[in-house]
Order: sequence, then C-alpha cells, then structure tokens
Amino acid sequence: MYTNYNQILREQFGARVQKISINAGFTCPNRNGVKGWGGCTFCNNQTFFPEYCQPTKSVVQQMEEGIYFFRRYEGQLYLAYFQAYTNTYAPLDDLRRLYEPLLEMNKVVGLVVGTRPDCVDERMLDYFAELAEKHYVMLEYGVESTLDRTLERINRGHTYAESEWAIRETAKRGIHTGAHLILGLPGESDEDCLLHADRLNELPLDMLKLHQLQMVKGTTLAKEWLEDRSIVKLYTMDEYIDLCVRFLQRLKPEIAIERFISQSPKDMLLAPDWGVKNYEFVDKLRARLQAMKK
Repeated sequence: MYTNYNQILREQFGARVQKISINAGFTCPNRNGVKGWGGCTFCNNQTFFPEYCQPTKSVVQQMEEGIYFFRRYEGQLYLAYFQAYTNTYAPLDDLRRLYEPLLEMNKVVGLVVGTRPDCVDERMLDYFAELAEKHYVMLEYGVESTLDRTLERINRGHTYAESEWAIRETAKRGIHTGAHLILGLPGESDEDCLLHADRLNELPLDMLKLHQLQMVKGTTLAKEWLEDRSIVKLYTMDEYIDLCVRFLQRLKPEIAIERFISQSPKDMLLAPDWGVKNYEFVDKLRARLQAMKK
C-alpha cells in the first residue's frame, strides 16, 4: 500500500486535524516581473479559495470563519494553511505578523506554508525552525516537476536544483517538509512521471501531494490546449490510477502521500472531468492495490 499522511497527523495529535486555507494576498515572482509574467501556465489560483478565504479579511478572521465552517467535528484541531500563491514572498517581519497571531489561537496547532523553493533563504528557514520548536510547521514546496525542460515550459521560473536545495535545507532544520507534483505536464511521458519518484526518493521529504494535470479556464495552458489538443496527454481516470500505482511502486514508503488528485470547481474545469470526489478516487486506487496483492 502506501503511507497516508493524514493518518500520521491523526496519530501525532490524537485527534482529527483539519487544514484551514488562508489567503494572505501574496503574489509570485513569475507573476510580478521579478522572474517573469503571467505565473505558471497551468495555474488559476481561484481554484483554491473556499468562500471564507478572501485576502480582504485578516488572517485571523479567515481562520475563525474556517474553524466555524468545520465545527461539526468535535475535538478537532487545526492547521493554518497558507495555500494561495507564494506564502514566503515578503519580508520576514511581514511574515511574522501574519503567522504568529494564528499560533496563539485556541485549537490551532501549527502552520502549513505553501511556497516556492526559490522564495526561502537561510534566515527565513532559521525562523521557521524556531517556530517548529513549539508548533507543528510544514513547508510545502511547489516542485511540480523534476525536469528543468518542463519547468521552463510551464514558466515556473526556478530549477529542480533549487527545489533540492530548499528541501534539504528545510529538513535539516527539523521542519516538516512536503512537495507538490503534477503528473502529466506538457512533454512528459509516463516514464518521465515515474522518474520523478526516483528523484524525490533521494530527498528528505515527509510528505508528497500528487495531482493530475487539469485544464482550467483562464490559464495559458488551457488556451494552448484549446488550440492544439496534442500538447498534453490528459489521462482517463483508469489510466491515472494505473500511473499512480506504478508511481507508488517506485516511491519509498517513508514519503507519505497526502493527496492523489486535485478537484477544480466544476465551472472552471475544462478537462478531464472524472466526476469523482477525492475519497472516491482513493477508494478506487486502494481497490486496485488490493487486487494486485491477490
């Protein structure tokens, strides 16, 4: 099978742990001209936002509304999840003012900060290490691909070597370290996707999020795809399950999986539309893994 990261959290805290998405109004260096314009070609950050998650609200207000939204789970604990855009892309003093009030809130046990590997430095990582002495802290890096040709193709604005550096420097400070990977980016074959597992095995990762490539309205990649459907292979659900099974066979079990698919809002998704919830996909994947053991 595979190691489930959500189960690891439950065992660590002795309770269900829910992430609450926070939008602090960041941008990215490949959006504002520092490294490029337009952002990653696959990305429309509007797919990330729950209704309560608006940058016009303070981070504390967003957290309070998120906790209220998930209140039906008695005894639940919470992680503040800075998800949208690059959440370390600001001076350190500004980040302190965002992160630290949330850690003082009742039942909030830590932070998960989504960022890019080229948007952390040693001083910032030392700060996260200080927070991690008293709280759960996860830095979640958008790696997306281990192939530099792909990273250039999708206007990512950093190299895989930068991902390696950031992950190693984060982990050696005792900070929980995660990565995000998209399977099926332009120009990547099934074997390229499996090669990602081999390369990530060399890194001190605690957690990995996978998801299928989606064509989302308003993105550069979707516009390219509408003009030429051959630029990417969009997997059927069965094909993607097969790819995930082979990926897991290559990935070392010490790297726990938090997610296999992403679900863009129906009104924003062009393709592929599989019509399944996350838990339904996981059930199908587990059934495939169980069948292989017989």
